[in-house]
Amino acid sequence: MQRRDFFGSFASGFRGTSSGARQEIAVRPPYYSDGSLFHSECQQCDARCGAACEEGIIRFGEDKIPYLSFKEGGCTYCDACAQACSYGVLTLQEKKRIEATVEIDPLKCVAWHDTICFSCKDPCLENAILFQGLFKPLIDDNRCTACGFCISRCPSEALGLGGIS
Repeated sequence: MQRRDFFGSFASGFRGTSSGARQEIAVRPPYYSDGSLFHSECQQCDARCGAACEEGIIRFGEDKIPYLSFKEGGCTYCDACAQACSYGVLTLQEKKRIEATVEIDPLKCVAWHDTICFSCKDPCLENAILFQGLFKPLIDDNRCTACGFCISRCPSEALGLGGIS
């Protein structure tokens, strides 16, 4: 049994509560300056940014507009999506932090319920997740790049996007 499965078994009681369900927020790749270009240019494209994404987190809505999905991974800021964009929507000159905030739901988080779990902290390269002792993780918004790796690693699905920054 892997660690994720082990902790997931504890968290199963926290899942599935519709009252605390997060709404999906459309987060765009971090290489644009004009959001209207997604609507005017992406319908013509053949989804090169998604094919170029090394983590496979770029998905497309029915309108063919790309968004980031952190369910299985995170953004490494590798520049591949911007390099693949031939319509000028994503450019290396506009590289910036992902425009979203990551939040922890204390009701779902096993560490907030006195179970030692560092699943979110381990993949965080920025050391943006701080613990009060061994429990109660908090996100340091000044360090967090909103890359999403912590979201995909949480066994109780307690992390999610809180809003566009």
